[in-house]
Amino acid sequence: MKLLRTIRLDPSDAFVFERAAEPGEWAVSGAFLFWDLDPATLPAKARVAFRSGILGVASFAWSTLAVVTEATGADRAAAVETLARHLVERLGAPDLATAQAAAEEEVAYAESLCDHPPGTLVAVQRTTESGEMRERFRTLTPRADAPRDVFRAFEFFEVEEGQGPDETVDLLSLTKEGRA
Repeated sequence: MKLLRTIRLDPSDAFVFERAAEPGEWAVSGAFLFWDLDPATLPAKARVAFRSGILGVASFAWSTLAVVTEATGADRAAAVETLARHLVERLGAPDLATAQAAAEEEVAYAESLCDHPPGTLVAVQRTTESGEMRERFRTLTPRADAPRDVFRAFEFFEVEEGQGPDETVDLLSLTKEGRA
Protein backbone atom coordinates (compact mmCIF):
# COMPACT_ATOMS: atom_id res chain seq x y z
CA MET A 1 0.00 0.00 0.00
CA LYS A 2 1.09 3.58 -0.60
CA LEU A 3 0.23 6.81 1.19
CA LEU A 4 1.30 10.44 0.99
CA ARG A 5 3.95 11.97 3.25
CA THR A 6 4.74 15.66 3.49
CA ILE A 7 8.06 16.74 2.02
CA ARG A 8 9.99 20.00 1.95
CA LEU A 9 12.40 20.72 -0.90
CA ASP A 10 13.09 24.27 0.34
CA PRO A 11 12.09 26.45 3.31
CA SER A 12 9.24 28.28 1.50
CA ASP A 13 6.41 26.46 3.34
CA ALA A 14 7.49 28.17 6.56
CA PHE A 15 6.90 31.54 4.90
CA VAL A 16 3.77 30.99 2.83
CA PHE A 17 1.62 29.04 5.33
CA GLU A 18 0.49 30.12 8.77
CA ARG A 19 1.81 26.76 10.03
CA ALA A 20 4.03 24.48 7.97
CA ALA A 21 3.87 20.71 8.32
CA GLU A 22 7.03 18.89 9.28
CA PRO A 23 8.61 16.77 6.56
CA GLY A 24 7.65 13.10 6.78
CA GLU A 25 4.13 13.38 8.21
CA TRP A 26 1.35 11.30 6.72
CA ALA A 27 -0.74 13.63 4.57
CA VAL A 28 -4.28 14.09 3.27
CA SER A 29 -5.78 16.64 0.90
CA GLY A 30 -7.16 18.84 3.68
CA ALA A 31 -9.87 20.34 1.45
CA PHE A 32 -12.46 19.58 4.14
CA LEU A 33 -11.08 22.49 6.17
CA PHE A 34 -12.38 24.90 3.51
CA TRP A 35 -15.77 23.39 2.65
CA ASP A 36 -17.85 26.21 4.11
CA LEU A 37 -15.45 29.13 3.56
CA ASP A 38 -15.21 31.70 0.80
CA PRO A 39 -11.56 31.73 -0.32
CA ALA A 40 -11.84 35.41 -1.28
CA THR A 41 -12.43 36.31 2.38
CA LEU A 42 -9.50 34.33 3.78
CA PRO A 43 -6.32 36.01 5.03
CA ALA A 44 -3.39 35.70 2.60
CA LYS A 45 -1.69 32.67 4.16
CA ALA A 46 -4.99 30.80 4.51
CA ARG A 47 -5.70 31.58 0.83
CA VAL A 48 -2.36 29.99 -0.07
CA ALA A 49 -3.30 26.92 1.98
CA PHE A 50 -6.64 26.79 0.15
CA ARG A 51 -4.98 27.06 -3.27
CA SER A 52 -2.04 24.73 -2.78
CA GLY A 53 -1.89 23.16 0.68
CA ILE A 54 -1.70 19.47 1.52
CA LEU A 55 -2.49 18.77 5.18
CA GLY A 56 0.06 17.04 7.41
CA VAL A 57 -1.89 14.70 9.67
CA ALA A 58 0.34 14.89 12.77
CA SER A 59 0.70 18.69 12.96
CA PHE A 60 -2.56 19.62 11.21
CA ALA A 61 -0.40 22.06 9.25
CA TRP A 62 0.33 22.62 5.55
CA SER A 63 2.83 21.42 2.99
CA THR A 64 3.13 22.40 -0.67
CA LEU A 65 4.20 18.91 -1.68
CA ALA A 66 3.70 15.32 -0.65
CA VAL A 67 5.61 12.26 -1.76
CA VAL A 68 4.14 8.86 -2.61
CA THR A 69 5.55 6.45 -0.02
CA GLU A 70 5.25 2.74 0.75
CA ALA A 71 3.19 2.22 3.92
CA THR A 72 2.00 -0.60 6.13
CA GLY A 73 -1.47 -1.29 7.46
CA ALA A 74 -0.24 -0.04 10.85
CA ASP A 75 0.94 3.23 9.24
CA ARG A 76 -2.47 3.71 7.65
CA ALA A 77 -4.30 2.94 10.90
CA ALA A 78 -2.09 5.44 12.77
CA ALA A 79 -2.82 8.16 10.18
CA VAL A 80 -6.58 7.53 10.50
CA GLU A 81 -6.41 7.55 14.30
CA THR A 82 -4.35 10.77 14.45
CA LEU A 83 -6.62 12.56 11.98
CA ALA A 84 -9.73 11.38 13.87
CA ARG A 85 -8.35 12.82 17.13
CA HIS A 86 -7.77 16.17 15.39
CA LEU A 87 -11.32 16.14 14.02
CA VAL A 88 -12.67 15.76 17.56
CA GLU A 89 -10.24 18.09 19.36
CA ARG A 90 -9.87 20.84 16.75
CA LEU A 91 -13.06 20.73 14.70
CA GLY A 92 -15.59 19.54 17.25
CA ALA A 93 -16.63 16.22 15.72
CA PRO A 94 -19.43 14.86 17.93
CA ASP A 95 -17.57 11.66 18.89
CA LEU A 96 -14.56 9.56 18.01
CA ALA A 97 -16.61 7.03 15.98
CA THR A 98 -17.93 9.77 13.69
CA ALA A 99 -14.46 11.27 13.40
CA GLN A 100 -12.96 7.81 12.64
CA ALA A 101 -15.35 7.38 9.71
CA ALA A 102 -14.52 10.83 8.31
CA ALA A 103 -10.78 10.28 8.82
CA GLU A 104 -11.03 6.91 7.08
CA GLU A 105 -12.60 8.61 4.04
CA GLU A 106 -9.88 11.28 3.94
CA VAL A 107 -7.05 8.75 4.17
CA ALA A 108 -8.71 6.55 1.53
CA TYR A 109 -8.91 9.57 -0.78
CA ALA A 110 -5.22 10.33 -0.19
CA GLU A 111 -4.43 6.69 -0.85
CA SER A 112 -6.29 6.89 -4.18
CA LEU A 113 -3.84 9.64 -5.25
CA CYS A 114 -0.90 7.27 -4.83
CA ASP A 115 -1.29 5.37 -8.09
CA HIS A 116 2.29 6.37 -8.94
CA PRO A 117 5.71 4.90 -8.15
CA PRO A 118 7.15 5.66 -4.71
CA GLY A 119 9.15 8.89 -4.80
CA THR A 120 6.65 10.69 -7.03
CA LEU A 121 5.81 14.15 -5.71
CA VAL A 122 2.18 15.29 -5.61
CA ALA A 123 0.93 18.89 -5.60
CA VAL A 124 -2.62 20.23 -5.47
CA GLN A 125 -4.32 23.24 -6.99
CA ARG A 126 -7.70 24.18 -5.51
CA THR A 127 -10.15 26.61 -7.04
CA THR A 128 -13.80 27.42 -6.74
CA GLU A 129 -15.87 27.11 -9.89
CA SER A 130 -19.59 27.90 -9.92
CA GLY A 131 -19.54 27.91 -6.13
CA GLU A 132 -17.95 24.46 -5.86
CA MET A 133 -14.45 23.57 -4.77
CA ARG A 134 -12.32 21.79 -7.38
CA GLU A 135 -9.02 20.03 -6.76
CA ARG A 136 -6.51 19.28 -9.48
CA PHE A 137 -3.50 17.17 -8.65
CA ARG A 138 -0.27 17.08 -10.59
CA THR A 139 2.70 14.86 -10.17
CA LEU A 140 6.41 15.54 -10.32
CA THR A 141 8.41 12.48 -11.24
CA PRO A 142 12.11 12.05 -10.47
CA ARG A 143 14.34 12.22 -13.54
CA ALA A 144 15.73 8.84 -14.54
CA ASP A 145 19.27 9.86 -13.49
CA ALA A 146 18.26 11.37 -10.12
CA PRO A 147 19.26 9.54 -6.91
CA ARG A 148 16.22 7.76 -5.41
CA ASP A 149 17.02 8.53 -1.78
CA VAL A 150 17.61 12.28 -2.06
CA PHE A 151 15.06 14.87 -3.14
CA ARG A 152 16.32 17.99 -4.87
CA ALA A 153 14.01 20.44 -6.60
CA PHE A 154 15.80 20.36 -9.95
CA GLU A 155 15.84 16.57 -10.19
CA PHE A 156 12.13 16.40 -11.03
CA PHE A 157 10.09 17.08 -14.10
CA GLU A 158 6.41 17.84 -14.10
CA VAL A 159 3.76 15.59 -15.51
CA GLU A 160 0.72 17.72 -16.35
CA GLU A 161 -2.62 16.39 -15.16
CA GLY A 162 -5.08 19.04 -16.28
CA GLN A 163 -4.78 22.73 -16.92
CA GLY A 164 -5.81 25.23 -14.27
CA PRO A 165 -5.99 28.99 -14.11
CA ASP A 166 -2.77 30.95 -14.42
CA GLU A 167 -2.14 32.23 -10.90
CA THR A 168 0.92 33.84 -9.44
CA VAL A 169 1.82 34.27 -5.80
CA ASP A 170 3.85 37.24 -4.58
CA LEU A 171 5.88 35.61 -1.78
CA LEU A 172 7.27 38.94 -0.58
CA SER A 173 3.81 40.40 0.04
CA LEU A 174 2.73 37.23 1.88
CA THR A 175 5.72 37.56 4.16
CA LYS A 176 4.88 41.21 4.85
CA GLU A 177 1.21 40.37 5.56
CA GLY A 178 2.33 37.63 7.94
CA ARG A 179 4.21 40.23 10.02
CA ALA A 180 1.28 42.64 10.16
